[in-house]
Order: sequence, then structure tokens, then C-alpha cells
Amino acid sequence: MRIDKFLKNSRIIKRRTVAKEACEQGRVFVNGKQVKPGTNVEVGDIIEINFGNNTLKVEVLKLLDHVPKNKAEELYKIL
Repeated sequence: MRIDKFLKNSRIIKRRTVAKEACEQGRVFVNGKQVKPGTNVEVGDIIEINFGNNTLKVEVLKLLDHVPKNKAEELYKIL
């Protein structure tokens, strides 16, 4: 699954366009490497996102296309 789509589905970032812009601006890393919006993520990957002064680091647990709001947090684990 594309990184921008995963960030939207997991509700880490609210909109896919915002997730895409974050990737293009170099604020998203997968396993320590800066990524583009089309980069694929797999279960077990570590995603790091820089939000201004804050950094969020999560591990991918599941990949699902359609996720209800109450199950979105099951897709990742905050490290």
C-alpha cells in the first residue's frame, strides 16, 4: 500500500493530499529513508513523521483498504 494512503487510512494524517505534501516536503521516513508519496509500505515497517518540532514514530501492524474510524488505531503501534 502507498505510504500516503496508509497515513490517511490509519488517520495519522487526516487527508491524503496532506499526507502526499508531507512526503514531498521530506518529512516522512520509512525505515530511516526519506520517501515519496508512492512508496510502498509493508507490515513491520517503521514510519517516522516530522510535524514541526514533534516527531511521531510508528510501526505498521496491518494494511487494510477500508477501515472504520474506531479500528484505525489497530493499523499501527506508536513507538
